[in-house]
Amino acid sequence: TYHQYVTELTYLLFLKMAQETGTEDQIPPGHRWVDLHQRPAPDRLEHYKFTLIHLGTHGSMLVREIYGNASSFIKKPATLSTLVAEIDKLDWYSARQEGLGDLYEGLLEKNANEKKSGAGQYFTPRPLIDSMVALMRPLLTDVIQDPAAGTGGFLIAANRALRQASDPDTWTEAQQRKYRRGTFYGMEHVQDTHRLALMNLMLHGLESDPQAAGIRYGDTLSPEGEALPKATLIL
Repeated sequence: TYHQYVTELTYLLFLKMAQETGTEDQIPPGHRWVDLHQRPAPDRLEHYKFTLIHLGTHGSMLVREIYGNASSFIKKPATLSTLVAEIDKLDWYSARQEGLGDLYEGLLEKNANEKKSGAGQYFTPRPLIDSMVALMRPLLTDVIQDPAAGTGGFLIAANRALRQASDPDTWTEAQQRKYRRGTFYGMEHVQDTHRLALMNLMLHGLESDPQAAGIRYGDTLSPEGEALPKATLIL
């Protein structure tokens, strides 16, 4: 299914992205992209499956959230080797420029349109999101929250609107800090969907820090939801 496809891609992309962006210190040694890439092809799948389990309980909080209860749908070593070889060719910065985040969102949309996946409930159609964000006109001073975040489309669109409304290069240091650490908040109750939301935010240049801004894993209608900061704009 598309859901399996996007989930598997998320596990692999995160490892590659950490290498490319110099953030591998959050992943335990022995379980990074280079370790997977350099494994002999016949052993790679076994190592990969062990890595998924290990990262569910080791590494930074973000790593543990991406890989929580992770398991691979890949059955053949050759399939994994092909994926690893192709992802390794990615020039991360040009891929970002060419809209890797939009490609990923396109896969989420296909997943949502696949009736049997049931993922439609986690993906609001982008034209509807864009219309609502245009009407609400988010400001840099806002604290923006999506209490049922799904795959994060509302926060990504709000971020796009903020950056189009004023030139980020003109923002003061205090505005930059507020933007990065105190603007976008969300919560998602389904672990699989939360994983996809975290990757979607990262591919669109939005930091996700479980201790600060970003989409948290939890039930908004429980005390977990009360931990979200008070918002000035809810999408």
